[in-house]
Amino acid sequence: MSYLAARRWSAYAVLGLVLLTPLAAQRQEGDLDTRQQIQLKLAREVYKQIVTNTNYGVFDDIHFGLKGDTIILRGQASRPILKSTIENTVKKIEGVSKVENEIAVLPLSPNDDRLRAVVYATIYSFPSLQKYTANRAGFMGNTVARRAGGITNDPPIGYHAIHIIVQNGNVRLVGVVDNEADSNVAEIRANTVSGVFSVDNDLQVAKPPQK
Repeated sequence: MSYLAARRWSAYAVLGLVLLTPLAAQRQEGDLDTRQQIQLKLAREVYKQIVTNTNYGVFDDIHFGLKGDTIILRGQASRPILKSTIENTVKKIEGVSKVENEIAVLPLSPNDDRLRAVVYATIYSFPSLQKYTANRAGFMGNTVARRAGGITNDPPIGYHAIHIIVQNGNVRLVGVVDNEADSNVAEIRANTVSGVFSVDNDLQVAKPPQK
């Protein structure tokens, strides 16, 4: 499992425990430990269904919470099909009684589609940032910008540590990078793209400098 995957999984697991129902919190310690184990197992399976969904990619940011056996899906999806397919797969997980789908579908916009392509190429073509994707050929020859159905409908495949969320010309970078320098470079690169109104850098640093 990549560091990004592990970091996100940890966040989801913690969120799931925070959202435990009051009834579970009132149980005896032994029962609570058992309940936590069930929750962690459930969270692990939900996480797996999200990250292995073939429609989940570099332009999406999906997370979830657990409240008892209810799954609360949150985040932003670049395509409506992602919202529906994740809900449908999560509903089938053993132990899930209800799914509250709060995933926001980003607006369909030719301009945002163009920005996704250019920001993607601008970030992942930079030498120090190429290590954050397994799809290093995806931007070669500017093929990304030439995708017939637009990059939103035909996103680059493979692992991407830096996810690019675009809405109405505004860009948000999410994920995990190795150091502060890479985080800053990604933000600077995104800011150089013509037509980008703002860039919010929500990248986490895996190895913060020691004080």
